[in-house]
Amino acid sequence: MSESNNLIEVRDLAVEFVTGDLRQRVVEGVSFDIRKGETLALVGESGSGKSVTAHSILRLLPYPLAQHPAGSILFQGQDLLKLYEAKLRGIRGNRIAMVFQEPMTSLNPLHTIGKQINEVLGLHKGLTGKAATARTLELLELVGIPEPHKRLRAYPHELSGGQRQRVVIAMALANEPELLIADEPTTALDVTVQLKILELLKELQARLGMALLLISHDLNLVRRIAHRVCVMQRGRIVEQASCEELFHAPQHPYTQELLGAEPSGEPAANPAGPPLLEVDDLRVWFPIKKGFLRRTVDHVKAVDGINFSLPQGQTLGIVGESGSGKSTLGLAILRLLGSQGAIRFQGQALNGLSQQAVRPWRRQMQVVFQDPFGSLSPRMSVGQIVGEGLRIHRMGTQAEQEQAVIDALVEVGLDPETRHRYPHEFSGGQRQRIAIARALVLKPALILLDEPTSALDRTVQRQVVELLRSLQAKYNLTYLFISHDLAVVRALSHQLMVVKQGKVVEQGQADAIFAAPQHTYTRQLLEAAFLAPATPD
Repeated sequence: MSESNNLIEVRDLAVEFVTGDLRQRVVEGVSFDIRKGETLALVGESGSGKSVTAHSILRLLPYPLAQHPAGSILFQGQDLLKLYEAKLRGIRGNRIAMVFQEPMTSLNPLHTIGKQINEVLGLHKGLTGKAATARTLELLELVGIPEPHKRLRAYPHELSGGQRQRVVIAMALANEPELLIADEPTTALDVTVQLKILELLKELQARLGMALLLISHDLNLVRRIAHRVCVMQRGRIVEQASCEELFHAPQHPYTQELLGAEPSGEPAANPAGPPLLEVDDLRVWFPIKKGFLRRTVDHVKAVDGINFSLPQGQTLGIVGESGSGKSTLGLAILRLLGSQGAIRFQGQALNGLSQQAVRPWRRQMQVVFQDPFGSLSPRMSVGQIVGEGLRIHRMGTQAEQEQAVIDALVEVGLDPETRHRYPHEFSGGQRQRIAIARALVLKPALILLDEPTSALDRTVQRQVVELLRSLQAKYNLTYLFISHDLAVVRALSHQLMVVKQGKVVEQGQADAIFAAPQHTYTRQLLEAAFLAPATPD
């Protein structure tokens, strides 16, 4: 392909973050081209420098803390790193647009969807009034928002995650850019919504003829959309190839490691023991109140008539899209939400007990949450965090508690000397190990794992999955594993429950469902995650 087909040419790019006298080089010697109309993917784990590289194109880094000691970024002959701010503003959002990872942080919660898109059109195109509204409706229709005229007055919180991301894409496309930079555009979305957003981007790219720079650590997603791939590690590009070449014959050891990082293997080979947890006709209904007297006119049936029996030493995987009720189900089982129906744990009915009577049982039922940073107090040391449950339940002397904390940290693969440090000093994967140690230190019978790997890179996910399997085999632990990541669920679960709109649509042995899903919704989830059987039964 000739040099004239290059829309963007990045040459020997370097990025440094400067704090006082300290200079940290986070990107070094990065070079690549983006051709007109093609999709180039930048892939790598968190901290590899891919987002910093992409943000450098529009100079969106926190300047002057960030600096470019070397390199150039040519856009149709102009070096974007040397352009005056006024000229750069004419390119930002107009000829080069960006879609960020989390749509809620990209949208103003105080303004309607219509007003926010109109603002972009007014700023770059000078459109106002009816002309701006007509173009906004056209954009919302283009990105597949249903009944766009009704969404003009909607606020971001009134839309689903997928719809919010579509609105962000509509804003980015408002000025028909030549290049769209998509920074992890589907990470926060369910697998089925990810697939729809991916198909939307491909369709829009073909229709508008724009180039796409995709930043992602999801190689399944990259494989479906990219023409060429650049693999980044520690601020450098270690491999660059066509998508087909890279996935069929990766050359660099790091690329091979990424491609082999999909969680795999079988769940822990624990024999099924007696029923540890039994749930009968569990319901969590939230009342909808209207009128001056706030009378209940209907209910949101978040969990509606769910039944299962989970043997000791086994894992029940609970899957479904956001809003399906799976997390609500987990919280209800732990008696953290009010519910109707029967919950029996080790033969004891929990549903009739007061919160005070439930408290002694909480030591046996622990939880690991999705976001390890949000679930760990930043003001407590790791030792205090892990040992908090021991103090609350008055388990042992102070010396015994200290030893239990040390043992728990060793068990999850952390240096016990780190117990004096604080959560912000650890990586995401290490923080999740701390959260697992906090649950493990109480020697529970049941651990609820609520999306424990969704915020982690694939290689770290695999390590956490292997840790959970080994702990289950060693201590005969029982897991309730809630996730929309079906590859992780398959690697951990003995039983599987598929939930949609509060109801179970399919339930049974996990390997049987993965091999031959019976329900259409289950098949859709598996197809979106690249896990469907080759041929339908």
